[in-house]
Amino acid sequence: MDVRRLSRTEAEAALDDLARLRIEVFHDFPYLYEGDIDYERRYLSTYMESAGSVIVGAFDGAELVGAATAAPLTEHFEEFAEPFAARGLDPASFFYFGESVLRKTYRGRGVGVRFFEDRERAARESGYSACVFSSVIRPADHPLRPVGYKPLDEFWVHRGYSRIDGHTTGFSWCDVGETDETVKPMEFWARQLPS
Repeated sequence: MDVRRLSRTEAEAALDDLARLRIEVFHDFPYLYEGDIDYERRYLSTYMESAGSVIVGAFDGAELVGAATAAPLTEHFEEFAEPFAARGLDPASFFYFGESVLRKTYRGRGVGVRFFEDRERAARESGYSACVFSSVIRPADHPLRPVGYKPLDEFWVHRGYSRIDGHTTGFSWCDVGETDETVKPMEFWARQLPS
């Protein structure tokens, strides 16, 4: 497998592949994303328009099978920066990790670790020492929660990230089986990178 940072030209060429990959992976719990290519193009445009964005691709031959995104928090959606400003934290101090998506058959091979390492390296190169990301909050008794579901909390903690208690936002998408977008609660995780 080839895991590497994409050039701007490569990222733009892979936009629809990344959109389809997000739809496929986020269809599963906990995101339960119905999937819409127009929504994807709007969402992903933030990375195409951000001078500081990073997209890491995982390829099996020429096929994109995984991807991870990141950008300065101030260049992402306002819903993610606003809670930091509201707590007296300067959003310009944080590098925001968007999605890490990887097809199921490629998991367990260290690609997720590479996604974090490459984005943390990009953060350092851009002068950031703090990285953050968000994850959706679903109730433990959610009717679509699979039996034996294990959240990624342990993986994130092992990578040095901690949940920021009480620090949340809301972001909208259309759930599986629904026709209208609804706001989902999101929590934040952060890591101070070693110098």
